[in-house]
Amino acid sequence: MKNLYVQYKPFFIFLIKFLLLYIVLTVVYKFYLNQYDAEKLEVDGLTTSVALQVEQSLLIFDQPVTTKPSTRDASVVILLRDKPIARVIEGCNAISIMILFAAFIFAFSSKWKKTLLYIVIGIGIIHILNVLRITLLTIALDRYPKQQHLLHGVVFPLFIYGVVFLLWILWVQKFSGYAAKNVEK
Repeated sequence: MKNLYVQYKPFFIFLIKFLLLYIVLTVVYKFYLNQYDAEKLEVDGLTTSVALQVEQSLLIFDQPVTTKPSTRDASVVILLRDKPIARVIEGCNAISIMILFAAFIFAFSSKWKKTLLYIVIGIGIIHILNVLRITLLTIALDRYPKQQHLLHGVVFPLFIYGVVFLLWILWVQKFSGYAAKNVEK
């Protein structure tokens, strides 16, 4: 049994670090969300902020946009030409993706400063691309409403998860020091 632990020690360390940060950040985020009552249609501040940033982005693209709180659920409705096109719900703020990203980077961490800097920069990139993703999705849904499933369920999730995957690969190969350690062995 001890030989198995020694043989797979890097994997176990990765797994423990990943689960530790993932669980801690998820619990903290759930405490944050519990401040809002979805039954009273309260939208959390992070989701509202993302919706407002999408609105500003659509204005940059010269789109006739307004946003308003939904009267049906805890979301922010995005309207183009006074027609509801999309709604931003809690899951659209990409926080769960950012938590997953940060936990993975932390699990492959080497130096604290470099790790923290990469996490902050990565979360910034994910946030900016997420706002752009929702902006482009709104424009696409306005033009191609019959393609909602393809656009919302396939194309745009592939975009955001693909970027996260590329950031992970970049971290492991270029910045974590993990690849260099394994080449030396």
